[in-house]
Amino acid sequence: MVMRNLHSPTRRSVLALSAGAAVSALSGGRVRAANYPQKPIRFVVPFTPGGGADTLARIVGQFASTRLGQQIYIENRPGAGGNISAEVVAKASADGYTLLEGNLAHAIAMTLYRNVRYDIEKDFTPVIALGSVPFVLAVAPDLPVKSMQDMLTLARAKPGALNYASSGVGGPSHLAMELLESLSGAKLTHIPYKGAVPAAEDLMAGRVQASFLTTPASVPLMTAGRIRGIALSAAHRLTTLPDLPTIAESGVPDYDATTWFGVMAPRGTPDEIVQTLNKAFAAALQDNDVRKRLQTEGFEMMGGTPQDFADFIHAQRAKWGAIIKATGIAID
Repeated sequence: MVMRNLHSPTRRSVLALSAGAAVSALSGGRVRAANYPQKPIRFVVPFTPGGGADTLARIVGQFASTRLGQQIYIENRPGAGGNISAEVVAKASADGYTLLEGNLAHAIAMTLYRNVRYDIEKDFTPVIALGSVPFVLAVAPDLPVKSMQDMLTLARAKPGALNYASSGVGGPSHLAMELLESLSGAKLTHIPYKGAVPAAEDLMAGRVQASFLTTPASVPLMTAGRIRGIALSAAHRLTTLPDLPTIAESGVPDYDATTWFGVMAPRGTPDEIVQTLNKAFAAALQDNDVRKRLQTEGFEMMGGTPQDFADFIHAQRAKWGAIIKATGIAID
């Protein structure tokens, strides 16, 4: 007679225990998502304190903190074109307590850099697009150019004779000019700088003839007569600069180039948490005081659903990736 060990689990009991554990885990996940957030949230910003992107994160983060009932604190992680911050967040737990201020640099990193340890679409969950900043195409004050057409005429007549400054190879201001060249047929010579400040300084001094500067940086320089703004890079005019025409309406149809920022979470973050975050940040973008403060900083509000942001990122990656490949730009 075969004796059965009464202390050994049967196959049925093992299956029951396994199923129960799975249900418990799923239930626990729902409970955690339903009670989110229960502790402060880290918002990783890939820029140094004090700049426009940092200001954006702090303004909307402060408002969203009030809505969520937990502090959103800023952790500045600049370096490597935003790649350091992205790698940190990509490896973080997908529990909603670590977020990234994603931007254009992250969307193009897979095309621009030869070695990148993250993928903006595979390793992150979009939460919400926050805002965008257009550029002003500016020229040196002594350059005999008063309009976009004047500049295109000059650049086409003397290919490569005009030098333009950018904040660095593969940066937004560099890509903005590459897009202009590809759509207009004009050709300028690229002079990359280590940042927007030295690029603007040489533009004011006339050592370079043109540059794309963000609206917050360019407006005071235009007012002081230290540079001349000839066109806006966005698809439509700004209420704060109503007399400045867009590049698209100045002879280069379909031109649209802005740098943008949004909230992203590690891939796998529960949808309930993503939706909670989306609503909190969307409320910030709809608040009149927040909007006024951000518009003063030169931002255009974006907003929308997580899927809207995902679609936008995909389109931006394709658009700028094509420009990068066509021009052969690459960074180790």
